[in-house]
Amino acid sequence: MGVLEAIIIGIIQGLTEFLPVSSSGHIELSKAILNVEVEGEENVMFTVVLHAATALSTIIIFRKDILQIISGLFQFKWNDDFKFAIKILISMFPAAFVGIVFNDVIDSFFNEQILLVGLMLVITGLLLFLADRAKDTTKSVGFLNAFIIGISQAIAILPGISRSGSTIATAVLLGIDKATAARFSFLMVVPLILGKMAKELMDGGLATYKPEELTAYGSGFIAAFIVGLFACTWMISLVKKSQLKYFSFYCFIVGTLAIVHAAI
Repeated sequence: MGVLEAIIIGIIQGLTEFLPVSSSGHIELSKAILNVEVEGEENVMFTVVLHAATALSTIIIFRKDILQIISGLFQFKWNDDFKFAIKILISMFPAAFVGIVFNDVIDSFFNEQILLVGLMLVITGLLLFLADRAKDTTKSVGFLNAFIIGISQAIAILPGISRSGSTIATAVLLGIDKATAARFSFLMVVPLILGKMAKELMDGGLATYKPEELTAYGSGFIAAFIVGLFACTWMISLVKKSQLKYFSFYCFIVGTLAIVHAAI
């Protein structure tokens, strides 16, 4: 994979990580369109690098919220900040469990599985359409809701299921305020990505790569980070304005095209 391909895929990651159209699904589609072969550990590592970039974007956008959560967690006082931090931790359990137990199975999904991506994009579109039609409420995230939203995040490991789309849609369908749903969705993924990065580093993931590969990864990281900063802010505004239905139509179209392409 060259630098140009890495930048293009990085831009796609930066946009689709926050927009509810599945970053993993679009990356798999873009690899097929660009005829880029990234398999095995190299594929996993590049995915981690791109997610690290968007995690950094999230940290910068929500830096005040994150500092507030960390502060509340270490105060050991049963206040709103401490409760919110516990809810974030609860939401992590399903995805962490699936990632650890089914790691090898998950890796097999990220190898140009175009039919799978198409089917999952259609499901994402349906979730977004239903969430967009949900009534506005002022309900906050409860402990049980945090776990249920976490299950959505675990399912979104499948390429084509949008992580932000599924978690925001689940939260909204549970009656949670849309702005709160978006905030919780973006914050809950940061610990998981940082944990995944730490695991890769401890496993010596960076040691096996050639300098030219690291250059491509660095280019993809920068592209995903810069685009992610804008996409994250834009997505929060879109959720508040109840404009998820437009993304549902997009997912239906792209998903159907992917299914047709895989069938031909």
